[in-house]
Amino acid sequence: METTDTVELKGRGKGLDMQRLLAPLALVIVYAFFAVFGRNFFSYTTLVNILDSSYYIGFIAIGVTFVIITGGIDLSCGTVMMAATIIGGTAYKSWGWPMWVSLLLILFVSTSFGLFNGIMVSRLGLPPFIATLGTMMISLGTGSIVSNVRSATFPARGADDSWFKGIFKFIAEDNSSYPTGALVLFGTAFIAFIILTRTKMGRYIFAVGSNKEAARLSGVNVAKWEMMAYVVSGFLAGVGGIAFAAVYTTVMPAQGQGFELYAIAGAVIGGTSLSGGAGSVLGTMIGVYIMSVLRAGLPSMNLQSQYQTFFTGVVVLGAVLLDIYRTKRSTEVRILSPSATYKEEMLIRIAQLKTEEANADADRKATLRAQIASAKTELHKTYAQMKRDEKAQAAALRKEEKGFEKR
Repeated sequence: METTDTVELKGRGKGLDMQRLLAPLALVIVYAFFAVFGRNFFSYTTLVNILDSSYYIGFIAIGVTFVIITGGIDLSCGTVMMAATIIGGTAYKSWGWPMWVSLLLILFVSTSFGLFNGIMVSRLGLPPFIATLGTMMISLGTGSIVSNVRSATFPARGADDSWFKGIFKFIAEDNSSYPTGALVLFGTAFIAFIILTRTKMGRYIFAVGSNKEAARLSGVNVAKWEMMAYVVSGFLAGVGGIAFAAVYTTVMPAQGQGFELYAIAGAVIGGTSLSGGAGSVLGTMIGVYIMSVLRAGLPSMNLQSQYQTFFTGVVVLGAVLLDIYRTKRSTEVRILSPSATYKEEMLIRIAQLKTEEANADADRKATLRAQIASAKTELHKTYAQMKRDEKAQAAALRKEEKGFEKR
């Protein structure tokens, strides 16, 4: 039982649960707002567009969630995605490679960049910001060099070798489209969820992000699992690149800058802590869809791209501030007042009486109900009186302090 001098350490779980509730609520509110005030927003076509635009951001956001949970950051995921895609497109268009081999090349190139990031951070000890910033520049240059600064065009829907486009969007004979890529994205998110919550890799990634030194002293191979997080991020950047090519067909050199910011923003909005050790794939998915709804909803209100950028920045800042607040609360030490301690003790006592009542016979239940009612009455009166006394004491103390200041 806690006493007046007892301190309460507030766990991260409470703050994370709060943000897990806020993220889906924010998604519903934002979508409802644009549905009411936006022009032609509440339609099947708009919904398909929202899903289409979220595929590639969703994949790289899932990957960057792994990295952020370790306490790192990946600024290169956007440019790596586009560099790998343009290299794969060049292999198909200019080198004559089969489509399936070109798609595998996209995955290989992006995973190689992820491995490179992991080695730089976990083995060579570079700060994640600097290492991935350098990789961002390298990947931008690599894509342009390989493609000779020319865009890569994947086959249009219906043409030969366009079979992979049907994975992300199925178009029926009546020209109605179905965003099948959402199933791929949700399936990938589910696999990532299983990895983070049900496997050794997930447990160690969270352990590394929570306290790297404590994880190392516990026998965790910190370098290995930190590197694996970047490898996952690189691989999913390649999956995102395939999704981009399936939806948009043409990939241009030096494209991809800024995509990583949307991915990081989606993860943070969804509750992944920038300080590491906390996050969820489900929250990241909700954050990604909030960003996608914003991108689709603001034009429906006749707002240009600069307004989209502005409001997106506001949302990101709000999410980061919420993350800082949650982190601060998670390490905050609060001394319980006498009234709070009394209330906690009485609530525990009432809960115990209710448990006894549920398991008691008919005669005993009547007695227990009377005791519960008496305890609730006592709690209401005594707690209210103790709060008044504490306020009076605080007012007297402030008055005394003001008196000292005047002397």
